Amino acid sequence: MIDIDYARLDATPVANDPFPHLVVADFVPPASLDAVLADLPPLGKRGSFPIDAIKLGPNAAALMQAMEGPRLREAIATKFGLDLADAPTMVTLRGWTTERDGNIHCDSTAKRVTVLLYLNKQGDAWDRQEGCLRLLRGPNDLEDFAVEVPPVNGTLLVFPNGPTTWHGHRRFTGQRYSVQLNYMTTDEKARSELRRHRLSAFMKRLTRAA
Repeated sequence: MIDIDYARLDATPVANDPFPHLVVADFVPPASLDAVLADLPPLGKRGSFPIDAIKLGPNAAALMQAMEGPRLREAIATKFGLDLADAPTMVTLRGWTTERDGNIHCDSTAKRVTVLLYLNKQGDAWDRQEGCLRLLRGPNDLEDFAVEVPPVNGTLLVFPNGPTTWHGHRRFTGQRYSVQLNYMTTDEKARSELRRHRLSAFMKRLTRAA
């Protein structure tokens, strides 16, 4: 079984610059991160894959199950003063980033809360700030950021979505694993988003088979 550091999450205060969020380093401790990485599929195409559309080893599957579990949901609800008891969830995995990724954006209004978990080892690209998510003060300047989150070492990032939750990252091409968990506004919106991701994943499989 993998370990997840809920105590570290509980001890991390919510920051408010540039919008409410929290960043938890080593939420997945090093030994568990190694086990999960060994269980992830090689995703050589960009895009988000629903976890039921890909083959995961047991440690990676256990992590995904924990991400949708009540312990994390309750901690996030408490931290941000939200009622997430009935919020449907959507979990996807990204494994490859290209020059098309990282544009400044706010997440879909169908997503009440965005949770990102980064499953990469420290590397030169991250040291050069490539592919490091930035929480921005506005929609026009990637350099006008309050917080930069390297996508490494089991780091967890959580923020409720809103009209000013701008974020993006400098261009990076290569392997960049991240789990995205969203607490959705309604079941129908969650189903619609998942249908879109499943169709995209299906088309990618067809492309690889051709």
